[in-house]
Amino acid sequence: MCRTQLSTQPLTTTGNFLDQNGNAIGRARIKTIYAVNGGSAGSVVIRNGSTGKILMTVNTAASGTAGYTIIPLPGEGILADDALHGTVTDTTSITLIYG
Repeated sequence: MCRTQLSTQPLTTTGNFLDQNGNAIGRARIKTIYAVNGGSAGSVVIRNGSTGKILMTVNTAASGTAGYTIIPLPGEGILADDALHGTVTDTTSITLIYG
């Protein structure tokens, strides 16, 4: 059971998710996803490393008033064995809660 919950820095462009100290995140379990929607419908593809397996695609709605999307993941969440990478398209930002 995961006893420590940490959050990434908000990811605003395509790249690796970083911890609050700016370090790359290695093996981790994603527990919750928080995305701030953009002006157009968008998405974030979360991968196990920059070229690894797609773990999840988060679709975000268009929002002229900075709406948001929260996705709590059941059980042990989604396991990433390598660095967490996000491909951001028309989404203001995405933050992962992980352990």
